[in-house]
Amino acid sequence: MKSTSSRVATAVAALLLGTGVAHAAGYRQTIDAFKHAAESAEFFKNSYGYAVFPTVGEGSFIVGAAHGDGRVYVHGVRVGKTSVTQLSVGFQAGGKAYSEIIFFKDQQALDAFESGNFQFGAGVHAVVITAGASASADTTGTQASASGGQDNARVAGAYNNGMVVFTIVTGGLEGGASVEGEKFSYHPKP
Repeated sequence: MKSTSSRVATAVAALLLGTGVAHAAGYRQTIDAFKHAAESAEFFKNSYGYAVFPTVGEGSFIVGAAHGDGRVYVHGVRVGKTSVTQLSVGFQAGGKAYSEIIFFKDQQALDAFESGNFQFGAGVHAVVITAGASASADTTGTQASASGGQDNARVAGAYNNGMVVFTIVTGGLEGGASVEGEKFSYHPKP
């Protein structure tokens, strides 16, 4: 049975998806965008694995929520699926969508993430990659894309407790994504 917070986050994300704000180009395109961004590119060569979320939809009106589904890879091979949920309370209004990738330095960091209900604590920040984003809508649906070039990362990333997080805003209001309080579930690939 889903918790109230999970239902709220799912409802907000569905609203964003329904309005066309948060459509991702897909896993391969999202991974390629991070591979071509300045500092995140190096982590593909040196990390044990990563979790990628093509679209995390975030919306708020007093209570904020974010939700996204992703995949976990070890040395480029998909090993499971994951989801992220985040709730926040306070004066806020708006919505955005972003892509997120979490690199794991080693097996120990991946094990912590896969433990069941992993959560980012206070002080964890994402490196925001400035990217060109475009969106279009026609009678066949909506599309969105983002691209990051070699000079698009604002700051260099560094592992914190064996993990480092990068985001690319793909739609909605500009700005970074707060990863503090993000909760993750993990399910191994059958």
